[in-house]
Amino acid sequence: MKNQNLFAALRRAFPTDLDSVAIETDSGLHYSWRDLDRATAMMANLLLSLKLAPGSRIAVQVEKSVEALMLYLATLRAGYVFLPLNTAYQSAEIEYFIGNAEPAVVVCAPKNFGWVSKIAFKAGTGCVFTLSDDRTGSLLERAVHCSDQHAIATRGADDLAAILYTSGTTGRSKGAMLSHGNMLSNALMLKDYWGWTAGDVLMHVLPIFHVHGLFVAVHGALLNGSKMIWLAKFDPQQVLQKLPGATVFMGVPTLYVRLLAEPGLNREVAANMRLFIAGSAPLLIETFNEWVARTGHTILERYGMSETVMLTSNPYVADARYSNQSERRGGTVGFPLPGVSLRVQGEDGQTLAAGEVGGIQVKGPNVFVGYWQMPEKTREEFTDDGYFKTGDVGRTDPDGYVTIVGRSKDLIISGGYNVYPAEIEGYINTLLGVAESAVVGVPDTDFGEVGVALVVPKPGASVEPANILLKLKTMLANFKVPKRCFVVAELPRNTMGKVQKNSLRDEYQHVMATGVRP
Repeated sequence: MKNQNLFAALRRAFPTDLDSVAIETDSGLHYSWRDLDRATAMMANLLLSLKLAPGSRIAVQVEKSVEALMLYLATLRAGYVFLPLNTAYQSAEIEYFIGNAEPAVVVCAPKNFGWVSKIAFKAGTGCVFTLSDDRTGSLLERAVHCSDQHAIATRGADDLAAILYTSGTTGRSKGAMLSHGNMLSNALMLKDYWGWTAGDVLMHVLPIFHVHGLFVAVHGALLNGSKMIWLAKFDPQQVLQKLPGATVFMGVPTLYVRLLAEPGLNREVAANMRLFIAGSAPLLIETFNEWVARTGHTILERYGMSETVMLTSNPYVADARYSNQSERRGGTVGFPLPGVSLRVQGEDGQTLAAGEVGGIQVKGPNVFVGYWQMPEKTREEFTDDGYFKTGDVGRTDPDGYVTIVGRSKDLIISGGYNVYPAEIEGYINTLLGVAESAVVGVPDTDFGEVGVALVVPKPGASVEPANILLKLKTMLANFKVPKRCFVVAELPRNTMGKVQKNSLRDEYQHVMATGVRP
């Protein structure tokens, strides 16, 4: 059987000259392809020395670094399952993820070792290592003593490679299970569809704990044997300084908005660029148009999910499957990618015609295996004929372009991160003096969308909005914390008693722009 391990395919794509530069960091470090090969072998051998059970999960919550990327690749190489965790997650969230995934190994930042290790050991984790973004930590101290030779573990296409937790609409996060085949099939298809070519250089500015930065960007570069310019954090001035040395850039809409605020963004600085890609959140048409005017480049918008990697994309070049799809159309996410079947269905289960709005459902080799330890939830999210219900609402036009018009699961996308109101409401409702709450998303010029919390106090209780936000910051990742909080006497409800969030969104839609409470 041919080895279907994703790392095996990535390793085969390394250039012949292993001493050429694979990654150049913002701190001036240069990592060769040989460095990637040797370091991932040493880390893989360290994991193997722990005598872990087959299918063991390796949970990782560390700052972005090349060594953190190597750990991901080493986990694939050794045949285990990678579990990336957002660096903003707080103790209550980490406790849930570790308790649910039951990882054999946890890797955390040295500054968090005290509280993370306590949670991990209580949950039965055997080993806790540390890894800092300055190339220190117990993981590297142990790995340096391991051999730099390692035979890549043999894995089948259906074997589990990663688990990504997505916040649940009911407040319970779900672990989306992605196989080696899911990710490799998507990466190979995107290599062709997005025109990756010899000499491409990727500017990597995204975090590496979710699909966009860890899978789409990294897999694209490695599978093409392309150098990466690696920025630990997004800095618009630093991006513009290094942009002439790159050809491909991937970002969330917020990053494009911040780059447009820089006077140094112009056609000259983007002259060597081949492709700008945007995703993870809706891109405003104003941003789309201004980018063309300032740089001469048309941003390519695409659509994906933790459960599916990439699903659709505007064209890189004309596609013969359709008669009229050579242009990248702002406000759309393009066409279903080759191998992906997409349909829009009404509530009656009928597939809708072009122009009609309904639920988006997808099927393809990139669609995930299911939710970790949630077989009933997995069954609920798939149709009888095997389509995954994305929870997004959209339409197709007569030319086949897909447009996302809303989210049926009450989701807020803030700066490219998914925020589920039910999860936040669950925390607010536990606070002293709170009777109930509602969190809604409202427009914001920087983040695209942010949360606003409306809180109803218990009779006789006094609730301070500022105190609620301060409490939430100790309980939740910062990107989940609402930007505004207001105390209200009651929440609007329909005749069935359901909170009318649409009316709240309408009422508070201008609060971020004006700073004035309705």
